[in-house]
Amino acid sequence: MKAQNRVRRPMSNAVFLIAGVLPAFNPAAAQEWPARNMMVVVPLGAGSASDVIARVVMDQVAKQLGATIIIENRPGAGGTIGANMVAKSAPDSYTALAYGGLASANALYKKLPYDTLNDLVPVIALGQQPLVVVTPPSRGWKTLGDLIAAAKQKPGALNYSSAGVGSATHFGAERLRASAGFEAQHIPFKGAAEAVAEVIAGRIDFSVQPFATTLSLLRDGQLVGLAVSAGRRASVMPQVPTTIEAGLPANSVYPFYSGLFVPAKMPRDVVDKLHREIATALRAPAVRAQFALLGVEPMAMNQEQFAKFFRDDVAANLELVKIAKIPTQ
Repeated sequence: MKAQNRVRRPMSNAVFLIAGVLPAFNPAAAQEWPARNMMVVVPLGAGSASDVIARVVMDQVAKQLGATIIIENRPGAGGTIGANMVAKSAPDSYTALAYGGLASANALYKKLPYDTLNDLVPVIALGQQPLVVVTPPSRGWKTLGDLIAAAKQKPGALNYSSAGVGSATHFGAERLRASAGFEAQHIPFKGAAEAVAEVIAGRIDFSVQPFATTLSLLRDGQLVGLAVSAGRRASVMPQVPTTIEAGLPANSVYPFYSGLFVPAKMPRDVVDKLHREIATALRAPAVRAQFALLGVEPMAMNQEQFAKFFRDDVAANLELVKIAKIPTQ
């Protein structure tokens, strides 16, 4: 199932550009762009952290450009359906991917329909936030140590939910499990909303989720937060300790981030303008205010820095698959 949302009304007198007409470097092209609607694909369901962050940022970008930017949800196969759609799309400057799970999918799937490092270009980091270990109040666990003790008492008896195989929530839980040294059964869902709902219902023992999908539920007591997977406590819930404070090693940290990627052959001048517009949007007071409410932190990086960050993330996730002995597919 796919969902889409127009974050700004269509432009009038749109001039359509034909894929392949523009040369790789054309200053006039960047000046004219965008001449029609742009689509940003989120390869997860509506309400996921990647979706929420993309909508906040791209709404501001649309206002800056006076353009229409459509957010389209294409969930499935750990984000690879939506990612492949963008990787294989025409490099016509009007299709992009907003996601943070490319590196984990690359580590998990042996045969992807696209080349993670060569078919997609990292444009800019949109934001990051710590993952929080959440459980249902009915379990009665007050600390992360309580959960770990219960898991070790009955190896493999506990289960955890994720937004899908290969998602950041899947690998975040695997990082936690490997660091703490316990076994648990993975129950993947099509999106964060379902994964969190099952925890609230008490059918799932725990989940490792971004604050974007859990903060209000934690505040009203529908979920219990045991620890954040970060180097420091989260400003939105400073009472929740970090996994390191809870006694786990530094490698227990697995923050969530989302970035914008485009097809590899997109004209560089357009990529540069897209980076500049998003960087401007990330500094906008309205975006900063919404990020603060969601516990999302901006990631100040230029294109080269984000590209290196992404390559390092790809390598780190390949290592995690080995350490946690995650079955590849």
